[in-house]
Amino acid sequence: MRFIKPFIIGILGLFIIITLLSLLIPSKIKVSRATVISTSPDKIYAQITDLKNWKNWQPLFKSDSAIITYSTPSNTSTAYCDIKYNNKLVHLQVTSIDSSSIHFLLTGQDEDDIENEISIIPVKEKNNTEVEWKALTILHWYPWEKFYAIFIDKITGPGYEASLDGLKHYIESE
Repeated sequence: MRFIKPFIIGILGLFIIITLLSLLIPSKIKVSRATVISTSPDKIYAQITDLKNWKNWQPLFKSDSAIITYSTPSNTSTAYCDIKYNNKLVHLQVTSIDSSSIHFLLTGQDEDDIENEISIIPVKEKNNTEVEWKALTILHWYPWEKFYAIFIDKITGPGYEASLDGLKHYIESE
């Protein structure tokens, strides 16, 4: 008993220290990726605002193993789609569309909600457009989620890069 009590106190103290350290990590994590595409903003706008066009360039939407159901219509500010992939259901809900961006919320089973924005920014160079994908993840206070935040850019960033590369490749090859 005299060895167990210090061990339990030590474990409890370590848990408290880790929890206090995790409170220093922000609970809102933003990941951003961008690319420049050699085309007019109108062609890009048509691809990103209609969810059915995402199958042309977004890797998950192109996947044969993903089952996607779209709302009708699929190009409005109330459009949504449900994606079943690897026995998980993901819901993508468009929250707003304006002349230069689309905002949508990505929700999944047992996952944190991710607020996304894809912006179209004309570049001064002739016929070039910058496309930026920003994702904001709001985490709970749990220590394991906060420490996950340290690596979230390395984990999710390549997926956003692949999507933007797919968009660039698709539009420039048309």
